[in-house]
Amino acid sequence: MPPGSSHHVVMIVDSGSNPFEMGVGTELFGLARPELGEDRPWYSFTLCALGPVRMNHGFFTLTGVPDLSEADRADTLIVSNRPDSWVRPPQPLLDAVIRAHDRGARLVSFCTGAFTLAHAGLLDGRRATTHWRWADLFRDLFPQVTLVPDVLYVQDGPIHTAAGSAAALDLGLHLIREDHGTEVVNTVSRRLVFAAHRDGGQRQFVTRPVPEVPDESLGPVLTWARANLHEPLTVASLATRAAVSQATLHRRFRAELGTTPLAWLTAERVDLARSLIERGESRLDVVARRSGLGSAANLRVQFHRRTGLAPSAYRRRFGP
Repeated sequence: MPPGSSHHVVMIVDSGSNPFEMGVGTELFGLARPELGEDRPWYSFTLCALGPVRMNHGFFTLTGVPDLSEADRADTLIVSNRPDSWVRPPQPLLDAVIRAHDRGARLVSFCTGAFTLAHAGLLDGRRATTHWRWADLFRDLFPQVTLVPDVLYVQDGPIHTAAGSAAALDLGLHLIREDHGTEVVNTVSRRLVFAAHRDGGQRQFVTRPVPEVPDESLGPVLTWARANLHEPLTVASLATRAAVSQATLHRRFRAELGTTPLAWLTAERVDLARSLIERGESRLDVVARRSGLGSAANLRVQFHRRTGLAPSAYRRRFGP
């Protein structure tokens, strides 16, 4: 266990799992992070399995992996993808996941790993996502789960589900942000050469007809808005900058990002406020003004709505 680590992440690898998801877990939680400083507490990480695992397409066989009893030590338990997601997993695997949930561990699924959580009955009455290709099958098998098909990941209480394989990176970075704050996750994402937060969702990857006149990218207006969050930006000003009507702007935001312009602006402003607090700014009126949230009262409301913490609690947890 790395020096100072106290959060143990365990990943269950099942027969037919993809090496990519296993690599994501190892990269994010298993490798040392010298870029954060030698004294920074980090995760300890372990794989576990029912036995030797023949990886997807038989690329290689994984041996010497701890058995499922390792899952009983997990603070965070990750369930990787399954190629035969419609088949109920072995009961010992489901039992290990259920035990982790019952004792309060954080549960995470990558890609079709959501099927395992659903087979275990842990997603009943919850929101979840999985790869868009298997969305209809998931709905048919688990009508008691609210599937959110057009996002990269979903958090519902202690259970987190990621969409496709690459979305495992998005969710993993989100977990690091939850545990260590924005500054740390930005440092890790730079090391990975991967965005700490990707705009959009699965809908941009779903196979669909190409429009006769494709929309222009929102990239330029998003870049401009991020640089001017302290200004009184509105949906109208974004539409003017993009040289489109407000109705067209709403349509493009929905199509490309899966959200509304106002919701995107608020999320970006809260993220900027988080960064300011982490860097040591303690005056809430200053944070509110520089992030474009206006007043300390609005900052408190929006901050708590997005992070689940009051700004003061966030400062105690993630401030310098």
